[in-house]
Amino acid sequence: MPRKSKSIKITDRKKAWNKKRSKKRPYKTESEEKEKTFLIICEGENTEPEYFKSFPVKTAQIRSFGLGRSRTALIEYVIMIVKDDNDKDTENWVVFDMDIKPDNVAVQKVDYENAIQLAENENIKVAYSNDSFELWLLLHYQYFDNQWTRHQYYKRLSELWDCNYEKMGKQKVFCQQIYKRLQEDDRSNQSEAITRAKKLFEDQKELQVSEKNPATQVYLLVEELNKHI
Repeated sequence: MPRKSKSIKITDRKKAWNKKRSKKRPYKTESEEKEKTFLIICEGENTEPEYFKSFPVKTAQIRSFGLGRSRTALIEYVIMIVKDDNDKDTENWVVFDMDIKPDNVAVQKVDYENAIQLAENENIKVAYSNDSFELWLLLHYQYFDNQWTRHQYYKRLSELWDCNYEKMGKQKVFCQQIYKRLQEDDRSNQSEAITRAKKLFEDQKELQVSEKNPATQVYLLVEELNKHI
């Protein structure tokens, strides 16, 4: 229960300082209704969940966590999680990458396509990236259409952030600061990142999903979250 406010003397009730204070709500309840809930289930265990949980939404609730599963296996598990959830105000999202491994590219592409299709069939929204989630982070700084591997993204982010991203980038404490880092860096621009991500899709619109590289739909989820800030 909130602490009771001190009583005001009768002689002080009409004073200016008290009028100003009295107009303010003495405290804000923690039970304010939220418009909706975003359930964001990620392949990565720290980077993506902590990034999304950092969005300062006011009219929504964000529940985000990583399962350490990839693509189709991730979607199948998410289907089990949400099948009993009849809450119409919950928007279900999955976040995963292509993460190309040279020894089985063909199999990976089929799995990638199948996962996206399965999610869409189950009314689960997908924020996928090819090749990795770090593409979205880098688009805050520059536009590029090179087919980089995640290790090349790591190297570029290390240069921009003056750190060893490959070593530190998956640590929970580091990941909790990614959103703030991007917001406070004068070189970074989220609006430009959205524009650049859209351009990548427009330039590759004739290609199959698994052939769109680089490409990321993380911007779709970001746009939805921004509506509640």
